[in-house]
Amino acid sequence: MKPKIVVSSLDMDRLEALLDALPDAQARGQDALFEELSRAEVVEPAEMPPDVVTMNSRVRFIIDDTAEEFDMSLAYPKDIDGSAARLSILTPVGSALLGLKVGESIDWTRQDGATFTVTVRDLVYQPERAGELHR
Repeated sequence: MKPKIVVSSLDMDRLEALLDALPDAQARGQDALFEELSRAEVVEPAEMPPDVVTMNSRVRFIIDDTAEEFDMSLAYPKDIDGSAARLSILTPVGSALLGLKVGESIDWTRQDGATFTVTVRDLVYQPERAGELHR
């Protein structure tokens, strides 16, 4: 069973617009994110809990209980600049992280059918917590 997720109304509106604009060739990634958004609790940005991964958050996470910890910002595709510090919401890991709280894990299926577990270790920065409600 997947954990409950929380998404801001601003992120939801932007992500729905992004999904609507994607070409059919990206439908697999689109379906996974759409499914994730369909089970989200939507809150206003000012009401976002301070420990939830939102768009533009900088998050530390691990994959499959490895010793390696990643520190990346969850980004819209238009903001991906080739930097290793940004993770697109359209990637499997990006979609899995959205809406999770610090300490939570989720099992996720990649496009090739393999599964992995993502665990949120820390939320270094969250726009809503910083008062940036309309970024």
